[in-house]
Amino acid sequence: MYQLEEPTYFYYLAILPVVLLLFLMVSWWKKRTQKSFANEALLEKLSPEKSTFKPILKIIVFMLSLAFLTIALVNPKMGTKLKTVKREGVDIVFALDVSKSMLAEDIAPSRLEKAKQLISKIINKLGSDRVGIIIYAGNAYPLLPITTDHASAKMFLQNAAPNMVSSQGTAINDALEKAITFYDNEEETNKFLIVVSDGEDHQENTLEVAKKAAQQGIKMYTIGVGTANGGPIPLKRNNQIIRYKKDFKGQTVVTKLNETILKEIAQVGNGKYFNGTKTKPTVAAIEKILANAEKSEFETKQFSDYKDQFQWFVAFGILFLIFDTLMFEKKTSWIQKLDLFNKKAKK
Repeated sequence: MYQLEEPTYFYYLAILPVVLLLFLMVSWWKKRTQKSFANEALLEKLSPEKSTFKPILKIIVFMLSLAFLTIALVNPKMGTKLKTVKREGVDIVFALDVSKSMLAEDIAPSRLEKAKQLISKIINKLGSDRVGIIIYAGNAYPLLPITTDHASAKMFLQNAAPNMVSSQGTAINDALEKAITFYDNEEETNKFLIVVSDGEDHQENTLEVAKKAAQQGIKMYTIGVGTANGGPIPLKRNNQIIRYKKDFKGQTVVTKLNETILKEIAQVGNGKYFNGTKTKPTVAAIEKILANAEKSEFETKQFSDYKDQFQWFVAFGILFLIFDTLMFEKKTSWIQKLDLFNKKAKK
């Protein structure tokens, strides 16, 4: 079994016919110039040591050197050893609140950015665990299906914003409903749901849905972002605050952290509530919970263990290049002494 790491470098082999063509053109030009200077017999006497075979051998050796160095750039890899990799972990789904109340800046830089920071740092602490992301406001939408690609998870997370959800409001129950169907039921893994929100909830059956999720074996943890005093909801244009959201009476809306519903969800879901004001202890606590969770094998992969072979081609390329440099175009004395074509007898 073999593998070519950079096959595009094979295009460099197109240099070989160009080199050969240049060699033939120079050889033809030399012969024509020499004929205008003297006849063949006289040229033989003037340069008796000149070999007609050596220049051909030199160009062949030089072309072989170029060919081997080109193949070294392609870097062929060879190997037949199959490795089996088993991955163990848990499935973690983050339900991120992206309602407009999360734009409040009672926690710097804002509740939403603080929530993203918390989730990103938790993902950084994960091993081979799988992660998924749900965003919700008036409705819930899957932002990223469950995956082991943590880099993609953080990239999608950074793009989460209120304008990604068409219906505004806060429907935690819809996020919980979505989470129930989000996991792969064929995989017997530990299922964790981490809800990151300011706790505003406009629905009444949230706890009923939470109980339903708990019956499906989903452990629910909640992280509250915001303050008890709360703050207004800024409306921005080009990152500049133009005004604050007002209610139908014209009063500025002040949104406050509602820890009660988040604590109740965590209690029903056999989990725990965390206040996300301080990032480090919250992330450390979640990390400890996930690290101590029973890991399940959810993925087994087999792949070939290929090894680089470019060094051999570099060695042969350099060897042929040295050989070409040290080879002179005059006749080899020891071959002349062998008299393979019996030239001495003919004289």
